[in-house]
Amino acid sequence: MSDDKKKKKKKKKKQKPVLDTETTFANMNVEGFKWYDPGLEKRLEKQKNVVPPKVTRKEYWQMVRGAFLAFLPYLVGIVLIFGIMVGIGYLWLM
Repeated sequence: MSDDKKKKKKKKKKQKPVLDTETTFANMNVEGFKWYDPGLEKRLEKQKNVVPPKVTRKEYWQMVRGAFLAFLPYLVGIVLIFGIMVGIGYLWLM
């Protein structure tokens, strides 16, 4: 083998397998089912042509911060309930 071919083999990166969520084995949009939607195929075709917006690094971190702020009340509630349960257990076992 030439040196160029050896270098190309070394440079190739292993690609991670992509999760295929678009493949369907059977069309479940059948007339007569309660979830039948006659306009579904047209909407799916329109969605395939939509390009996702480009997100800057600043916007990304703002979205992450917003997600954490949205989850914060639940986290505080869980910690508070855990603290109350530990306090009740302490008083009970004293």
